[in-house]
Parts: sequence; C-alpha cells; structure tokens
Amino acid sequence: MEQKRIISSVNHSKVNTDKVNLSVSISKIKKDTHKLSKMYDFKKYMDSSDMIFPSEMQDMIPKDTPPYLDNGEHYVERIGRALKFFKQCALIGPSGTGKTHIVYLVAELAGLPMWEINCGLATSVFDLFGRYVGLGKENWIDGLITGWCRKGGILYLDEANMMKQDVATKLNPLLDQRGHMVLTEKDSEIIHRHKHAYMIISMNPVSSEFAGTKPINAAMRRRMSVWLNFDYMSVGDNIDEKEFKMVSERGGISLEDAEIIVRIGAKLRQEYKMGDLPYGPSVGDLVNWAKICSDGVDIPTGGDETLVPMTSDDPEVQDEVRQIIKKVIEGKVAQRNRKV
Repeated sequence: MEQKRIISSVNHSKVNTDKVNLSVSISKIKKDTHKLSKMYDFKKYMDSSDMIFPSEMQDMIPKDTPPYLDNGEHYVERIGRALKFFKQCALIGPSGTGKTHIVYLVAELAGLPMWEINCGLATSVFDLFGRYVGLGKENWIDGLITGWCRKGGILYLDEANMMKQDVATKLNPLLDQRGHMVLTEKDSEIIHRHKHAYMIISMNPVSSEFAGTKPINAAMRRRMSVWLNFDYMSVGDNIDEKEFKMVSERGGISLEDAEIIVRIGAKLRQEYKMGDLPYGPSVGDLVNWAKICSDGVDIPTGGDETLVPMTSDDPEVQDEVRQIIKKVIEGKVAQRNRKV
C-alpha cells in the first residue's frame, strides 16, 4: 500500500512502505551536481557516492537546485559539517532568506532523499508516525518520520517552532545517544535511526508577526548542536553586488535596473526589520518583479503588480512602499545626472 510523501512543491513522490525492494542503486547525484560540487567544498564532509538508497527513493533526491549565494558565510559547508559531526542542525532567520533553498541544495549535493514537513500545518501524529488501516492490525502504514527513520535521508522540519509538543517529545530519543524511536502506535516497536538519517530544522524568529511561533522546547534545543543564523543578502545601504547580478540573470533585465530593484528591496527589508513594514522581500520576490519588467514594464508599474500588494493589503502601507520605490529611483537618477 502506498503512503504519500511530502517532498517538494514540484515533485510529490510515492514510496511503497509495506514492501521493501531489496534492489539498491547508487545515486547518480554525483554526475548531476558536477557544476554545483565545484562551487562548494562539500565533499570533505559528505560524499554522494557513499549514499546508497533503494531505487524507488531516487526521485526523492532533489535535482537542478540553483546555487546558494552568501556573503562568505559558507553556509553549505557549515551545514555539511554539522550533519557529519552531529547528524542534525538548526537554521534560523526571517522568511525569504533562503533556508529551505539551502536544505534542498545540501540534499542534492549529498545525494540524500528529502522528507519535508511543515510544522505549521495541521499535520496529525498519525500522518507523521503511522497508523493501522482497515480491519485488525495487519495493515500498518508508516508515517513520514517513521519512513525517514527506517530508510534514511534528510528530514526537514520547516517552521519547527510551531511544532506540536507531542511530536517534539517523540523525536527526542532519536536525537540523542539512544538514536531510536519507540513506535507506541505499533505495539511499542523500537526503530533504530538509519545511519544516513539526518535532520535539519528551520524557523523564523519568535515574534508576533509569525503567528503561532513559540520558543522551541528546551529538550530539543539542547539536541541541536549547531545553530546557523540567516539574513538577507542586502539590507539598507549594505548592498551585495551578487544579489543584483542574480536578479539581472534570473529576471532577464539589465544590471542597472536590477541594482535599482535590489536597492528598493534592501530599503524595504530595513523597514521590515525595524518593525515599520509587515514584510521583507526575498530574492525570489525581487526576481519576480524583474521578470515583469523584462516584458517592457517600468519598475514602478512592475512593483505595483508584485511587491506592493504582496507587502500588505493596507492602502496606507502600500503607499509607503510606493514612496520608498519612488525615492530610490529618484536618488539613482540624480546620481546618474551628477556623473554626466
């Protein structure tokens, strides 16, 4: 019987959890990520050629993940090191800073299947750990966490500080020296953690903006040996040139226009971090804005179709965003005129 796995917004794979296919194949991820591998010193921590999984799990390994660009923090390598030494780590930062993106990238580089759970959704314990179906106790279906524990890969818990307490309690024995879970739903079966079963949790900072967030419980916090803080590439007047190059390439616009969009985004992020705006734009938001502009739309009009309404439904807040857009553009025009 098949159990659905939440893997990505693009690929929802199914894994047969009742019948174990004994044939295994070595992941082809090493060949697929040749270009990516050159960008990161990752192999010294995790080598995809060492990862062997059943053939039906190959589709759970991310493919064609874009590179992750940072400001020299070497997040990819640091996550690889954390997984090698401790088998789990935590990522914290505001929405849009690339936490989920980098987890997919690490999974691709390592050749590891992804098991993704959004803890903010109303996911039941039965979906996560398993249940009996039908009459009697002969038809058991593993949940997502149980499947990960048996078969390995990366278990990615997004919005982990919205996790239900009963779920966190069941995870604790998996994350310490015991390394097993007790499946009370199935006659207290003990399942030992697969040797290539890694966990990454991510969360937004605890604040009133992120409804439902709360400090992660102390027991799980102690088990997360490594914590990595994420932030936007450009904030305020601190502009990373790599970001407007990325927006230019992915959005199909000139570097000059991409720089304006990124500088606007940086100002909006600054206002967001100061608590004056309800949302700070991600790189993806800026790329979407650029794509609209690549069709011949001017920057303010493109902003009105993308970032302005995305920031808030409040007309006053939207006008504030428009004023920031206008001010940045006028400042850039004045700068050009001075050069002339």
